[in-house]
Amino acid sequence: MSTNQSLKPLTLHVNSEGNLQIGGCDLVALAQKYNTPLYVLDEHTIRSICHDYKEAFKSYPKVNMMYASKALCTEAVSAILASEGFGFDVVSAGEIYTVYKAGADMSKVLFNGNNKSFEELNLAIELGVGRVSVDNFFELSLLNEIAKSHNKVVDILLRITPGIECHTHEYIQTGHLDSKFGFDLTQIDEAVELILEQYKNLKLHGLHAHIGSQIFETTIYADEIEILVKELARLDEKFALKLDEINVGGGLGVKYTESDVPPSTYDIAEKIITSLNKNIEKYGIEPPALFLEPGRSIISTAGVTLYTLGSSKQVPHGKKYHAVDGGMADNARPSMYQAEYSAQIANKPEAEIAQAVTIAGRFCESGDILIKNIQLPEIEEGDILCVYNTGAYNYSMASNYNRVQKPAMVLVNNAQDDLIIKRETLDDIVAHDIIPQRLQKND
Repeated sequence: MSTNQSLKPLTLHVNSEGNLQIGGCDLVALAQKYNTPLYVLDEHTIRSICHDYKEAFKSYPKVNMMYASKALCTEAVSAILASEGFGFDVVSAGEIYTVYKAGADMSKVLFNGNNKSFEELNLAIELGVGRVSVDNFFELSLLNEIAKSHNKVVDILLRITPGIECHTHEYIQTGHLDSKFGFDLTQIDEAVELILEQYKNLKLHGLHAHIGSQIFETTIYADEIEILVKELARLDEKFALKLDEINVGGGLGVKYTESDVPPSTYDIAEKIITSLNKNIEKYGIEPPALFLEPGRSIISTAGVTLYTLGSSKQVPHGKKYHAVDGGMADNARPSMYQAEYSAQIANKPEAEIAQAVTIAGRFCESGDILIKNIQLPEIEEGDILCVYNTGAYNYSMASNYNRVQKPAMVLVNNAQDDLIIKRETLDDIVAHDIIPQRLQKND
């Protein structure tokens, strides 16, 4: 089993106090020390999945692991991934700057996205980002002009839409034909001709595809590999262009509930490497460098979110609701994707199950429901709820809806807890507000 197949952080257990503990740190004590809602990350679990990926793919000689920063991008997380030898897939100036400030090797950074701005592309060139994955014709022209103004040649990949549809939520399918991302297969030749004939400040190294997120099917990676390798061979035959890189994206699923059975890193590695070797021989090309972009599968299992349980409501002949002090602003996935989660009461994890309840958020939306019909012990006001597998797309999608402050984040390891994101204050909430002079009161 690899780390992405675990529902809970690898270091989780019940301590002598009868409380849940992660990374040697009592979760109830963390809630008291830092308040709630609180994001908690287990460093050991992060490093374990990194080791899984490196071990799973070690039989292919040219592998480059790129952490998909959109899953969770902080300086501390970036520093951990960089220390494990990972590069970074980034999608904004903010992510570029974060990994730069964390001390990442910028030559191992890929800038991705379907509508990069002039300012973002300029920053990428100034900070020495190693690759830009170009998404469309407009960007090809814009990037060439910016590169020319810097008197530089920028190394690029072409992001393509391979026409593969994985069986995930429709909002996180990115490889099918009707997608906002990438060049259609029929547009690749035109793009290559522009690069070779007009855009002299761009150097094309290969092709990039991404087929979706929370993927449980391994065969889809084999299909993607064949499309990419076939295109490399075709472009060499037509343009005498020997491209030597393919980026297959990420998307490996994780275990949010007991019913989820995601493939392991070893499962997808076997499928990808077997398909790659087979198609290299079939289409007669030199083995290309292989880039992967795991995000969710790197960080999700390592994270939990702690909440304090407050009010409750029994609907006559209906559901029992218990509310927490967070919700859709710190975890948008249930309302956005109908995502499901698992949880325990951190201060009584071994108590007898008493009821099926629905965990409601505190925000002014009827749809602010975190977990429906979860089996939990008898709940008392002040109990600490630990929601599992919240490392990915929780903090990164958090908002200040209802002008509520974003939570703090703590990294735990070897019985040490370190604050890596400060809790926002009320002054942070209004820090960027401006009252025009004409609306200000005159004393």
